Amino acid sequence: MTKLHIIPARAALGIGMTLFVQSAAAADAANGGRLAERWCAACHVVTTSQREAYSDAPPFEEIAKRPGFTESGITTFLLDPHGKMPNMDLSRTEAADIAAYISRQR
Repeated sequence: MTKLHIIPARAALGIGMTLFVQSAAAADAANGGRLAERWCAACHVVTTSQREAYSDAPPFEEIAKRPGFTESGITTFLLDPHGKMPNMDLSRTEAADIAAYISRQR
């Protein structure tokens, strides 16, 4: 009887870890950097070599260092249109890629 409980628990753990690794690996920070330069650099400092941006828009490095920052939170934020930001009509994958790129700015 013990074996029946151990095997499903191990299987569930393995499936959970696989899903976690797949979702973490799915975001492409390099693509996020390209998208950020296209969509975000007009207002935000998105690279260390960028010298100018809109003063009211925080640099990506600052966003990444904020308490409570998560890639999933930024992804959700980017998918929801906001008054000060243009509607970029990003796909979930593109938003996740940008979030992964921002995360790497810490």
